[in-house]
Amino acid sequence: MKMAMIIYNEALDDEVAEVLQSCCLVQNYTKISGVFGRGSLSGTHLGTDIWPGRNNILYVACEDMEGKKIITAVKQLRKSLGAEGIKAFLMPIEDLT
Repeated sequence: MKMAMIIYNEALDDEVAEVLQSCCLVQNYTKISGVFGRGSLSGTHLGTDIWPGRNNILYVACEDMEGKKIITAVKQLRKSLGAEGIKAFLMPIEDLT
């Protein structure tokens, strides 16, 4: 089992949902909205006048092959979006209860 973590600009919410639906029919996930951070390519997002914007995070517990599909789909989305911020990470799940 794997845990995919996708961090993206909140403006990309619809695009991310569409990509996940098309690549592996992800139906179960945890979403955290309105998170702050700084990326080397996407810049700083603190939800303020000086540093506008926020990010969302999706966590998806999935089988290994689904995780690879998610990473591939996010890479393709990054290519099409250009400067907009989106990243994905794939981590092993050690224990599932």
